[in-house]
Amino acid sequence: MTTASRPAVPGPPKPTPPPARPAPPARRVASEPTSVTGAQSLVLSLEAVGCEAVFGIPGGTILPAYDPLLDSTAVRHVLVRHEQGAGHAATGYAQATGKVGVCMATSGPGATNLVTPIADAYMDSIPIVAITGQQTRALIGTDAFQEADITGITLPITKHNMLVTDAVEIPRAIAEAFHLASTGRPGPVLVDIPKDVLQERTTFSWPPELKLPGYRPTTRPHGKQIREAARLIAAARRPVLYVGGGVIKAAAAEELRTLAELTGAPVVTTLMARGAFPDSHPQHLGMPGMHGTVAAVAAMQRSDLLVALGARFDDRVTGQLSSFAPDAAVVHADIDPAEISKNRRADVPIVGDCKEVLTELIEAVRGEQASDGRPDLAAWWKQLDGWRETFPLGYDWPGDGTLSPEYVIERIGAIAGPDAVYAAGVGQHQMWAAQFVKYERPRSWVNSGGLGTMGFAVPAAMGAKLGLPDTTVWCIDGDGCFQMTNQELATCAIEGIPIKVAVINNGNLGMVRQWQNLFYSERYSNTDLGTQKHGIPDFKLLAEAMGCAGLRCSTKEKVDEVIKQAMEINERPVVIDFVVGQDAQVWPMVAAGTSNDEVKTARGIRPLFDDDDASIDATGEK
Repeated sequence: MTTASRPAVPGPPKPTPPPARPAPPARRVASEPTSVTGAQSLVLSLEAVGCEAVFGIPGGTILPAYDPLLDSTAVRHVLVRHEQGAGHAATGYAQATGKVGVCMATSGPGATNLVTPIADAYMDSIPIVAITGQQTRALIGTDAFQEADITGITLPITKHNMLVTDAVEIPRAIAEAFHLASTGRPGPVLVDIPKDVLQERTTFSWPPELKLPGYRPTTRPHGKQIREAARLIAAARRPVLYVGGGVIKAAAAEELRTLAELTGAPVVTTLMARGAFPDSHPQHLGMPGMHGTVAAVAAMQRSDLLVALGARFDDRVTGQLSSFAPDAAVVHADIDPAEISKNRRADVPIVGDCKEVLTELIEAVRGEQASDGRPDLAAWWKQLDGWRETFPLGYDWPGDGTLSPEYVIERIGAIAGPDAVYAAGVGQHQMWAAQFVKYERPRSWVNSGGLGTMGFAVPAAMGAKLGLPDTTVWCIDGDGCFQMTNQELATCAIEGIPIKVAVINNGNLGMVRQWQNLFYSERYSNTDLGTQKHGIPDFKLLAEAMGCAGLRCSTKEKVDEVIKQAMEINERPVVIDFVVGQDAQVWPMVAAGTSNDEVKTARGIRPLFDDDDASIDATGEK
């Protein structure tokens, strides 16, 4: 084999190395049994597992836990304004720090208000522990006041859940919850505790004995599978490293970069993997999928080998599954064996932690190259670079002179820089934030991927900022998302959590309106929010009413000025109402259920692989 054809030009300087995988929570030293209440046992257990913060709201059945929580100097409680905010804040904390996020609620409606953030964390494999109060044991099953079978309700959307019926079991329940949430494939765990269990006397000792028969996540990959994967990589002429959120969760960004530079293969990072590989790296093609870059989508479609790392071949990436990457062999590495071959059959299945998989794969690839040399990917990179040059990400300014939302988000990313953390809601602004902010390090992008939860951004940004108090945290939200959970701005103001919020105010439910424009003959049914037409609400005044600084911008000339003004305000939260054009749409786009071979542009649908596609510009025009 010949040597690599990509010029040996040094890549960009490596960004600040990402933090190592978070250390296991500090464990309380072994203690003699102490007489306490169940509630005291709960708080002592949270302290023992290293819990730093709890987001929650007290209520009748969980109230006993709030009394000893008042005395804790190790666990900070953040009183949110809605339980959904508590759950999303726990998720934002977990995504930004890599630690387990914790939320707490009372029984009945308090617990059911956690269902959406629990489902959100389950879809995105985020380690959170939800602690809920429950009616007393004698009243369970009687339809008592504020009773709900929350363990039954959340059974399909938790990694595990449990109802604690004996106070002596509280330390073990909390220890197991944190262990399950943070090991293997991370996910949410719910612990439901009846009020009388919290009130009764018990004993507390630490550490408890974990009783998890059958729970043995496979972290180290099988050597034979690694060798076969290395052989396929060495033989491939059109390889693609398809990177999912599992790489970030495994703290494997450095190993990923090493493998990429060793092989010379292009890298695509999914929505949940933004930041796993530096956007500035010449081998990075961007995000694949429905609103991914043309180069990333095309590379996957024309690849002869996909090396999937901590990714799950979800529909937003594959499009029409039957036509996805038709000529590609698949190496699929994931810590969850249930994901492998679930959607696309893997030619080489590898079960293991991405950090360990990459470490061993690097050595195996080096062995292959030592005997056969490095593969020649010159033709492949010529094609990839052609797609990149022909179809760069871009946008048009609104024809009516209004402000471009893409420009606003692009400037926030440029001014705040790669050391900031960016949390986004769901919709057009989410896709623009994924496209036009440059991510150079893991855990700098916090978002709701699998469930696509509107209202995620403000509380998630709050959780991220609490976990990283010295880091600038920007919340990029839409006017629709913002109105779902903006009450948590009051929490931020009172608790001293100075996030910065950019409301992309286009006056409507932008992504829904885009679909109505494209697929419903421009019949805009119930997507006009009135935030521009009627000025309701006035986001600047709303921010000030919540104890935040309120700013507004509607012209290009003022964008940088107002962003810099927000960056200088650090004693309280800041909200900027960016009044933008209502007709901007997210491009490129692969319509749901269609083939990735067909990319929708502002000029209509065109086959991506026309013989004359090189003459088509970024907007689809000849």
